[in-house]
Amino acid sequence: MTTGTATAPGPEGKELPLRERKRLRTRRALVEAALARYARDGFERTTLDDLTDDVEISKRTFFRYFASKEDVALAPEKEFWAAFLDVLRVAELSGPVLGVLHRALITSLERMGEEWERRFAESRRLVERIPALSAHSLQHCAETSEAVLALLSERLGPRGPLIADDGGPDGPGMDGLRLRIALEITVAAFRCALHAWSAGPANAGRPELIALTDRAFAAVPGSLDLTAGPAGDG
Repeated sequence: MTTGTATAPGPEGKELPLRERKRLRTRRALVEAALARYARDGFERTTLDDLTDDVEISKRTFFRYFASKEDVALAPEKEFWAAFLDVLRVAELSGPVLGVLHRALITSLERMGEEWERRFAESRRLVERIPALSAHSLQHCAETSEAVLALLSERLGPRGPLIADDGGPDGPGMDGLRLRIALEITVAAFRCALHAWSAGPANAGRPELIALTDRAFAAVPGSLDLTAGPAGDG
């Protein structure tokens, strides 16, 4: 995860080496250029030449940082999910898994750099209206979900109560299935919060996103009990 400045602190509070700071500046400049171009000129009409010309780099240099036009636009989102995995690696795994994941999301949002918030908001607005970016976001979300499941499985161990595959009373793998469903609920709740945040006022910031995330998770129990008709209709 990077911070909002080019002189991000490295290990033990030391500044990053000059080469790494230059890399961060170039990467950030590409993200800024892409978000501005896509918003102004449209995603489809923007070419790689446009982006590289804006930042005055070669295509070869571009591909050292990003795999595609979609990849650079989703950079703020990918930075967030990388931070989420970092938080989850050291989070206390106690209580309901949904609560653990909820807390990890909030902690990750709170720890992101100052400038990240603006870039993330711009990126989310593009994702909401550009199908190619939406598809890329969903694909990355699926990949991150698998990484989260692998991480939780590793931390809980083969005898952990959430991933046991011992053929218990609910059948083989039932706890693993529950864990996956808990994660899918987490993703769904957060995506609802993101959609409301992106569709809301342009000046909505991180506190509003955190509040919307809390609201989405608070709605989960009622959603699971929601009925399609009057109670007692079979």
